[in-house]
Amino acid sequence: MRIKTLVAAMAAVASLAPIAAHAQSSSENPWMVRVRAVDVLYQNGQSGAVQDLNVKAKNQWIPEFDVSYFFTKNIAAELVLTWPQQVNIYGNAGTGQQNIGKVTALPPSLLAQYHFTDLGAIKPYVGLGVNYTIFGNRQNFPTIGNQAQISQSSVGVVAQVGADYMFDKNWGMNLDLKYATMSTDVTGSGALAGASGKLTLNPWMPAVGVTYKF
Repeated sequence: MRIKTLVAAMAAVASLAPIAAHAQSSSENPWMVRVRAVDVLYQNGQSGAVQDLNVKAKNQWIPEFDVSYFFTKNIAAELVLTWPQQVNIYGNAGTGQQNIGKVTALPPSLLAQYHFTDLGAIKPYVGLGVNYTIFGNRQNFPTIGNQAQISQSSVGVVAQVGADYMFDKNWGMNLDLKYATMSTDVTGSGALAGASGKLTLNPWMPAVGVTYKF
């Protein structure tokens, strides 16, 4: 159901492309791409036994690639992508805080944006959309004797603020900040048996990157 929701949102954006193409100036290509380095700062809220064991995800840097399509000079849609990223999960077990498992997370986002275009080379923007995080390839650490299972994917809201500084009509530098609502259920076994609850990740994601406008 969550996958169908994301696909439907992408299809709705794609259906507007003919209208956007008509609205664009014939001398301006509506496509923009960015490559960013993102610092994922998990907020790590917990409930249930997950809170007692202080289960949390470790902050990490990830690569990010996005594609934007401008329907007008101000209004755009942005699809944010990366490949599945490994997330290390920690918790209080045995002698203290330990690495109790890892999981891969694939967190594509689709946002609608408004770009401010009256500030010269500086092009600020704001965005709001949906994030769908797919958790998979769950792995445990049997040498520790503790296990933690991430049991579901997550659909949430993502908000964004940022700016491009354009060196010329094609190349620029990008600064970006996103916040996404993201949570998953955690179930423990072994020394963590009975440690079930919800892990709320809700990451802040400051980023820096390179912009290319076609």
